[in-house]
This record gives sequence, C-alpha cells and structure tokens, in this order.
Amino acid sequence: MPWHQISVITNEDLAPRLADFFDNLGAVSVTYMDAEDEPVYEPAIGETKIWSNTEVIALYELDPEPELIKTLVYAQFKSEQLRNWQHEVVEDQEWERAWMEYYKPMKFADKLWVCPTDQEQYEPGTACLTLDPGLAFGTGTHPTTALCLEWLASHDLTGKTVIDYGCGSGILAVAAILLGAKQAHAVDIDPQAITATQSNAQKNNVQDKIICYLPEQFVPFQADVVLANILAKPLIDMAEQICNLVAPGCQLVLSGILHEQAESVMNAYRQHITFSAPVQQEDWIRLEGVKR
Repeated sequence: MPWHQISVITNEDLAPRLADFFDNLGAVSVTYMDAEDEPVYEPAIGETKIWSNTEVIALYELDPEPELIKTLVYAQFKSEQLRNWQHEVVEDQEWERAWMEYYKPMKFADKLWVCPTDQEQYEPGTACLTLDPGLAFGTGTHPTTALCLEWLASHDLTGKTVIDYGCGSGILAVAAILLGAKQAHAVDIDPQAITATQSNAQKNNVQDKIICYLPEQFVPFQADVVLANILAKPLIDMAEQICNLVAPGCQLVLSGILHEQAESVMNAYRQHITFSAPVQQEDWIRLEGVKR
C-alpha cells in the first residue's frame, strides 16, 4: 500500500523531540538525514550523532491526515525552528530489496568478490562472498571496509587464525575464511553485529569456522592476523589491548582512520608495531604493521 512521507528540517537540539512527537502521532518509522552535507566522522560509542541541520522524516499509513499532523506539529513547536516542510505519497515496494539498484558485485585484488544475493560471481582462482546490507555496518562499499578487504585479498591467509575486532557485519571474518584462514574470531560491542555476523557466516557456509563474541565473552589470545576496522579514538584508547592480541612477528591491520588521524594512531602502537606506509582511499587510511 502507499504511504504518507512527511519531512521537515530542524536543528540538532529539537530533532529528537520532533521525532518523538511524530512517533506519538502514530508514525510507522522516523529517521534522520543530514540536511546540509555535514560529515559525521566519529561519534562516541553508544552515541547517536545528529547534524546541526537535520531532516526528520516520518512515514505514516494512509489513514492519518497530513494537514492535521502539520497543524499539531506547528502548534507544539515554534515555526521558526521548522523549515522546508514536505509531504508526498510514496508507493509501496519490496523495501528490503530496494538497495539492489545501487549495490553491485565488487572485486578486490583480483581474488575476492563481494556480491549481493543472486548476483554472485564465480571465476577460477577467486573467492565469492555473498552479503546483503542488513543489521550492521560493513558491505565493502565504504573505503574503510574496502581497504581491509583489499588487504585480505592481497595476502596469504592459508591456515592462519584471524581476530576481527569490531566485526560489524562480519564481512572481514567471512572473507578471511573464504580466502583460506583456519579460524576467525569476531568481536563486537553491538549484539546486532553478532547476529549479523552469524547470519553472514551461515549464508557463506563458514559458520563452523567463525566464533562470535561480545567483549565480555571474549578471552584474549594471540592471533596470526588482527583486524580492527573501528574509528581512531577507540583504536587509540585500546591500543595496548589490541596489540596484545597480535602474536610476535604477526600482522595488525587498522582501519576507520581519517588521513589527519593516522599519525596519532600510529604513535599509540609504535612501541610494539612496525608500520608499513599508510594506504589511502578517499579521506580514509589503512595502517598495517608487524608486531616486534
């Protein structure tokens, strides 16, 4: 069935209250979007970052009257705090498949394909990872994930043990197994990330080689390869903890780092890690090194 979609731009202080108000008026969903192309790089863990100018978008069934909703909103909030009120009727669709128009197969280092369901690519000498956008971050489209996939596909992982610290969708853990790793241990603070990783492991028939943990469940050990695709601040804060996971002479890969943050992150690890030259894609950096 069709839906009413209502959107309005407001400031970061009012946006959560407006979203709650839409919700109380029976919205099926309420989402935030950046209204002015303002980048958000590094919210604190557990924080929902809202932009200075935020578009609040509410979706309603066809029963409610959009004009009545508008009247109630403008009665509740000052009109000067709201701008660019928009209403349209959007047709129903198979929402979970709508992203397929934009998400296409990707190839890394001529060795690893990452493909949505029903678009798998099979070539001699390559591995194919099936992944659909879902509960957690990580499809390979973002430079931070792409940089890690490129590293994995460029190295011999045969028989190695891998730790994916901050696993998100589990894409790196699954890729490591498909590329020959013996076992992957996936750790994340978000239970949805654990669910997504388990689902993607099963989808790629590698569930028997991937073990998932919340941090409190994970017993630290030293692995052949440790990947941490998080953000600069937690990478710095957890530098000692992450270094302790890398076996001597083995490899550490860090991502989620902006170009201007790279030196600070390397400084936090240099006591234990000898780094190669940083690798950059767009504004993002991958750091890789060997534990002394």
